Amino acid sequence: MITAVELGLLYAIMALGVYLTFRILEFADLTVDGSFTTGAAVAAISIVNGVNPFLATAAAFVAGLGAGVITGILHTKANIDGLLAGILTQIGLYSVNLRIMGAANVSLLRNDTLFSGLRADGNLGGGSWLGTAYLAPVALVVLLLMIWFLNTNLGLAMRATGDNSEMIRSFGVSTDAQKILGLSLSNGLVALSGALVAQYQGFADVSMGIGIIVAGLASVIIGQAIFGRLTIVRAATAAVFGAVLYRVVIQLALIAGLNPNDMKLISAILVVIALVVPQMKIVKKVPHRFTPAWRTGKSEVVPAEGVEPAEGEEA
Repeated sequence: MITAVELGLLYAIMALGVYLTFRILEFADLTVDGSFTTGAAVAAISIVNGVNPFLATAAAFVAGLGAGVITGILHTKANIDGLLAGILTQIGLYSVNLRIMGAANVSLLRNDTLFSGLRADGNLGGGSWLGTAYLAPVALVVLLLMIWFLNTNLGLAMRATGDNSEMIRSFGVSTDAQKILGLSLSNGLVALSGALVAQYQGFADVSMGIGIIVAGLASVIIGQAIFGRLTIVRAATAAVFGAVLYRVVIQLALIAGLNPNDMKLISAILVVIALVVPQMKIVKKVPHRFTPAWRTGKSEVVPAEGVEPAEGEEA
């Protein structure tokens, strides 16, 4: 279970990237299946060739930025549908990732990574909760940076682009530039997550990003179904908690004896449940039963002691 929480904190960075496109820009970006592996590949091959792990991780982030820019340009400048643009970039990145690694997988077991010290001390990989204590601040810093950015003028323009592109365009804001920037930052975060996961697991594999979009969507949807998304702070925080919860649920499914080959199916079912359940009438009624009167605009009139309520009023 400790391992699931640790992985959840690393995948939370990817979930924040998915949140940026899926919720902020209202853009279904499938590039993440490729950019996640790109981050892992760049970090792994850099570390194997003697590059400092911190610089290797930064390089992975930059590579993810580039992947997002490509999708953004295909969509905004080449007028290709957003979904198709993401698929085209994702497919192209598969070959690029193979070129980067030079093989289907790269092992990091005999190389120093960001987590080598923690693993050597037995504080990572389920050894103790100290690993979680070290990884939690990483996810927290990225979360705080995301919240800060989305509340800057640039971030507000990006949020407006997703909400009403025609309106924000009338104020002189380039929606194309906002989309390219959003896709770039999103895939940069996804690649950063891939780099950290590769160093945590001790290897990078060309297929490790397949289906990662489902995990990202599941994290965002599950988290926001539980915590809500009325504000940026709550919505972004929900994505982080959703990523951890998603990994915990997957771990519980494995403990229950389910076949590991069925994990993609379980992920898809989780997303469906998270999307369908909030729409059920019985679930929609629950929040209203616990909503204070002052939030519904209604007020109770409590008559003074010994005074009968007027006709038409309820006691």
